[in-house]
Amino acid sequence: MRELLDAARAGDEQAFGQLVDPWRGELHAHCYRMLGSDADAEDALQETLLRAWSGLHGYEDRGSIRPWLYKIATNRCLTMIEQRGRREVETLDPYPESRLTWTSSLTPEAELLALESVELAFVASLQHLSALQRAVLLLRDVLAFSAREVAELLDTTVAAVNSALQRARAVVSDVPSQQHTLRALGEAGERDLVRRYIAAWEARDVDAIVAMLAADAKYSMPPLPDWFVGREAIRAFLLDGPLRSEWRFVPARANGQLAFGTYLLEGDRYMPGGLDVVVLKGSEIFEVVSYLEADFSTFGLPAELPR
Repeated sequence: MRELLDAARAGDEQAFGQLVDPWRGELHAHCYRMLGSDADAEDALQETLLRAWSGLHGYEDRGSIRPWLYKIATNRCLTMIEQRGRREVETLDPYPESRLTWTSSLTPEAELLALESVELAFVASLQHLSALQRAVLLLRDVLAFSAREVAELLDTTVAAVNSALQRARAVVSDVPSQQHTLRALGEAGERDLVRRYIAAWEARDVDAIVAMLAADAKYSMPPLPDWFVGREAIRAFLLDGPLRSEWRFVPARANGQLAFGTYLLEGDRYMPGGLDVVVLKGSEIFEVVSYLEADFSTFGLPAELPR
């Protein structure tokens, strides 16, 4: 690392890239957790790298550049949160599977934690924390920095870190893990659920769709404000709206979770209708979040389907 650092300090952009590239993926995920927005996370990451490049001469080499990059990224996110004011993110962005390729190089335990930490429910719960609590929880429980290291990264005290962590854990401790649910379901069980759900929608079979839902299931369609809770409410909504049209579904992944690209028949083509991110409770569907404005290309989905 010393040779790369010296070269980067001398203005070698390629050397700088070699220094920071191993951390780009996880830094982006960290910014997404902090901000709840894929686009804002990309902005924060680019600003982080620019500040790292311009600040290399002030960097104190302690063997790994990773903590220093996290210090810059976290503080940039804290600034962005402060600039938002007190409002929370209105709608969380879905997180593309392509952003998570870096997790494949982790140990199975670390990969599980990394995927759990970008799940919709977890990221949504983070948005209810103060900015400091959010940063502390992520740095301690997700990224495994010590309390002393976190205090150094955030320019605060160990006591403040421990206090913020205790309050943050009380908020997010009961968020269920989709990774555990999917693993318990197994590959065969997941394939069967996907097959049945697609078949039910493409047949416009409301009874089959509703039968796959948990009793307290939820259905929402960001950025629209409408929410539907419970099988009967969802049934009525489907019959009154979506199931009047013809659909095709394509399996996908978002936030490390099961998802579907949905396509609505328009003329002689099926065009994007929304990215449905699915939350499971056991083998039942507990929640569907249909992102009506999702960019299908970022999720590896085709722009349209033939009839």
